[in-house]
Amino acid sequence: MTTVSPPTPKVTAPNVTAAHAAAARRRRRRVTLIGWTFILPNFLGFAALTLVPVVGALAVSFTHWDSYSTPEWAGLDNYRRMWDDDNFWTAFENTCYYAAGHIPLTLAVSLGLAVLLNQKLRGVRILRTAFFFPYITSLVAVAVVWNMLLSPEVGPVNQFLQSIGIAHPPGWTTSTDWAMPALIVTSVWRDMGYYMVLFLAGLQTVPAELYEAARVDGAGPWKRFWHVTLPGLRPTTFFVMVMLTIQSFKVFDLVQVMTEGGPGRSTLVLSQLIFREGITQGRFGYSSAVSLALFVVCLVITAVQFYFQRRSER
Repeated sequence: MTTVSPPTPKVTAPNVTAAHAAAARRRRRRVTLIGWTFILPNFLGFAALTLVPVVGALAVSFTHWDSYSTPEWAGLDNYRRMWDDDNFWTAFENTCYYAAGHIPLTLAVSLGLAVLLNQKLRGVRILRTAFFFPYITSLVAVAVVWNMLLSPEVGPVNQFLQSIGIAHPPGWTTSTDWAMPALIVTSVWRDMGYYMVLFLAGLQTVPAELYEAARVDGAGPWKRFWHVTLPGLRPTTFFVMVMLTIQSFKVFDLVQVMTEGGPGRSTLVLSQLIFREGITQGRFGYSSAVSLALFVVCLVITAVQFYFQRRSER
C-alpha cells in the first residue's frame, strides 16, 4: 500500500513579508542597543556632572542660602538684584571685552601657524610640539611667568620697550587700561597651539587636487588660501569658534591667578563674580543666579553660531 505524503504548505508572500519585517525589527533593536551601550557611559557622566548641577543651580537661584542654614525661598529676588548690581554689569562687560579680543586673535594666530606648519619645512615636527607645549603646561605656571615678564619695573617686556625708545611703557597688570590686554595676550599665547593642531587636522582633509586646479587656473597663494583653504576649513573653523566662545565666556583661572579681578574691577569677569559671591561671600542663591545668566549667554551665542552655520551650508 502506497503512502501518500501530505502536500508541503506553500509559503505565501504575506508570511515572507512578515518574517522579513520581524527580522528587520530585531536588527534595529540590536543596533539601537549597541548605540546606547556606546553613549550611555558618557550620558551618565554628563547627567551626574553637568545636568544635575545645572538643575540644582536653577533651584538654588530662587533661594537665599549660605550652605549652613536651611534654604529660604526668595522668588525672583536674586535676579532683580543681579539686574541692579553694578558688579554684574561690569563683569559682563569685561567678559565680552575679553571674548572680543581672545576669540579673533586666537583664531587668526592658530590658523596662521597651522598653514605655516603644514608646509614641508625642516624641523616642522619640533616646531609643532613647541607651539603646542604651552597648552599642556600648568596654567598657574604660565600666569606666574607672564606676570614676571610683564612686570612694569623689571619685566623683560618693558625693558625691551624702553630699549627701543618707549620711555613710559604700559603698566600691564598694574594698569586698569592694560590689564585686560595683558590677559588676552597671555591666553592667546597659551591656547594657540591647541587650536593650531585642530586646524592642522582640518588642512589634511582639503583635497590636494583643488590646489593643483587653482594653480593651473593661475591663482596665487592668497587666492588659493581664500578660495580653497578657507572653504575647506569651514567645519573646523565652526568647531573652533564654538569652543573658543565657550572658553572665553567662562574664563576664570587665568584671571584669578594673574590679576584677581583687578586693578579695581578692570578684569572682573562673570566666572570670578560667581566665585566671589558663592565661595567667598557664601551667597549661593545669588551666585547661582549669575551662573544661570552666564549659561544663558553661552547658550544663546552658541545657538546663533549654529544658525548661521546652517544658513551658510544651504
